[in-house]
Amino acid sequence: MNLHNASITVSAVSRKQYPSTGMPEFAFVGRSNVGKSSLINKLLGRKSLARVSSNPGKTATINFYNIDNTIYLVDLPGYGYANRSKAEVEKWGAMIDDYLNNREELVRTIMLVDSRHKPTKDDITMAEWIRHAEEDLIVVATKTDKLKKSQIEGNLELIAQTLELGEDDILIPFSTADDEGKISVWDIINLMRGAEEE
Repeated sequence: MNLHNASITVSAVSRKQYPSTGMPEFAFVGRSNVGKSSLINKLLGRKSLARVSSNPGKTATINFYNIDNTIYLVDLPGYGYANRSKAEVEKWGAMIDDYLNNREELVRTIMLVDSRHKPTKDDITMAEWIRHAEEDLIVVATKTDKLKKSQIEGNLELIAQTLELGEDDILIPFSTADDEGKISVWDIINLMRGAEEE
């Protein structure tokens, strides 16, 4: 799979706009400003394929990134950002819920949390939903480069405890400042893509 052959296919706001290629999809979900777009750029070795904004809640669409006509990486709108109208929040929530519940091409949902903070009620709710749908959790703890080295282990333990991660769940520390976590995320995607093809 050639990671340099990557492009955004569509920014969708409804199911009828989703790609119809049938390629397997791996979705990234998390709170607003948790770093989903930055993670996708890092995975692909690109600076600005996925649009990164300093304004939380900027991603209001479901963005499908075609990777070498092999898989899609899917960037879902962030949840839990209060500075939006109730109607907007409900619309985004319905869009995320419909995709996660009904998209047949979805192989795996990968949840992102900010390593600097204890997971929120919204994070716990999302973790419970994923666990119900997919049995175990894959959690990426972003922004570890913004922590002191002495803080990382304790923060990861807090995330694991708050989300009640078990031995079958996976927690990956991730930093865009270096390659921490990048290979681990790709290993999981490639492993699950292989299992899907068997």
